[in-house]
Amino acid sequence: MSAEKDFTPPGLPTLEEMQHWTWVFGRAQQMMLEHAATMAQQMAQKDLPALTDPATFQAKLPAWMGSMPQAMLDAQADMWRDGMTLWQGFIGAMTPPALIAEHEGGPPATPTQVPELRSDRRFAARQWHDNPVYALIQQSYLMVSEQMLRVADRLEGLEPKQKEKLRFALKGMIDASSPANFALTNPLVMEKMVESKGENLLKGLDHMLSDMRKGQLTHTDPNAFELGRNIAVTPGKVVYESPLFQLIQYAPATDEVVETPLVIFPPWINRFYILDLNPQKSFVKWATEQGITVFMVSWKSADESMAEVIWDDYVKAQIEAIDTVRDLLEVPSVHTIGYCVAGTTLAATLALLAKRGEAERVKSVTFFTAQVDFEKAGDLTLFVDDEQLALIEQLGSSGYLDGRYMAATFNLLRGRDLIWNYVINNYLLGEDYPPFDLLHWNGDTTNLPAKWHKSYLKDLYRDNRLVQPGSLSIDGTPIDLRLIQTPAYIQAGREDHIAPLESVWRLNEALSGPTRFVLAGSGHIAGVVNPPSAQKYQYWTNDAPANSLEHFVAGAKETKGSWWPDWIEWLKAHDPKTVKAKGARVPGQGKLKAIEDAPGRYVKAR
Repeated sequence: MSAEKDFTPPGLPTLEEMQHWTWVFGRAQQMMLEHAATMAQQMAQKDLPALTDPATFQAKLPAWMGSMPQAMLDAQADMWRDGMTLWQGFIGAMTPPALIAEHEGGPPATPTQVPELRSDRRFAARQWHDNPVYALIQQSYLMVSEQMLRVADRLEGLEPKQKEKLRFALKGMIDASSPANFALTNPLVMEKMVESKGENLLKGLDHMLSDMRKGQLTHTDPNAFELGRNIAVTPGKVVYESPLFQLIQYAPATDEVVETPLVIFPPWINRFYILDLNPQKSFVKWATEQGITVFMVSWKSADESMAEVIWDDYVKAQIEAIDTVRDLLEVPSVHTIGYCVAGTTLAATLALLAKRGEAERVKSVTFFTAQVDFEKAGDLTLFVDDEQLALIEQLGSSGYLDGRYMAATFNLLRGRDLIWNYVINNYLLGEDYPPFDLLHWNGDTTNLPAKWHKSYLKDLYRDNRLVQPGSLSIDGTPIDLRLIQTPAYIQAGREDHIAPLESVWRLNEALSGPTRFVLAGSGHIAGVVNPPSAQKYQYWTNDAPANSLEHFVAGAKETKGSWWPDWIEWLKAHDPKTVKAKGARVPGQGKLKAIEDAPGRYVKAR
């Protein structure tokens, strides 16, 4: 009797374990209540608009679904076939070998392996395959996901743009519904929960509530980097300042430098230091080591004072920076780089200078992942419709658009990598944030002038007016890209989801001067920030004339590593003359005195 009284069935929690889990759930409830109280207080003080509106897409789904019946019927046969294959494989894997042998009257059979019908890196961990239940969950999810997208592709009666929107919305919903995103259907989370006794859930909940308070997903340790200390550290001085930008001049790294200086225009949608992350990755540092006098424009993050800023102001700011450098160094022209939206704007700047007979101010132009023809601008065009423009107008009622909105938009373009991957790691697994400089930059958002942003989306993304001669005017002057004769180096990323390869290629067709097109491995960021010392990726060139992207690719030569050496060779071919790196070539030693050390105040403003 005593033995029977002391017996505890295996698997039941002890009193101590029950007390612990009671505390875990109690603490979680307390954290949620504290968060709710804090948010209620903030909402009472200020109207905080939602930073993104996924309901915009979802609201369209009922109408789209109305055209699906025939496509659904067409897909049923595929679903039935795939489902039967999947279930037969798993039933075989889960049936005991002895039972199979008894039924078939033969020797014990070897257990059937769970079929590897589909692969996906989200389910690469062994825990997803060792247990047949989790294997079935993830394989079923992948099968249904394929069928849903196949149905969308088979739809008839929809405009191409509508079908693209539907597919984008479906992909977002499919990614969000992945079993990896939920604790009970993710074996890694369940394993971690047992090992840590629920501590991962509390830590993850703390991460989630912190992100909700600041309205932005955290990707990296927010305290790991400090501008000027361990990021954006290339020596330089701010030598000029306007209400829209600061101009940084970097210290020479060689005794002699190329006579024609370089002015870099980064996108004002992001911070400039993507080109100066650290000494190993810095394009700025590398360029100075090649004997280039480098100037960088650091744009001001928008505030209420910039409510009336429009695209003309950014074009005039580029001309202002070009003329400031020409005057400082007493040179007739400069080399220029325009990255992304700043490259688009630089094309408009060159068209304006050409129209005014002043094209000689710029000796060469380099475009980093920039577009001028937006017909094939990719998934970003899906965010340009009447609903989205109305949302932007609402969010920009104070004169500027909160940078977190753009960050959320860009994250949605790669939701699997930039949203759900971090939901799993940060919220479900409760892992510590890694110190990653690129992700720190990615989360360092900038505000945008609302008036500029809305017109940019309408005029370029929606109406594609930049490539229509005379359709747009800058500072009262109609512009025509065909007037641009400036030698151009055009860099595109093979996997770019912001400025797709097909779209960037069209710069070759829009400009009238000599061009060199270079296709880099990777995407919008890693394809650009790829120092030679890293020995990563590759690039493709084609010295033969190519009248289409297909012809370029067909005859392209692949070179391993970074394209930066190819660019510097091209640049110096336009200007081999060198001068001593002294006087005005040293920041603060010329007629423009140093205002402050790089990276300056503007990049630190929030």
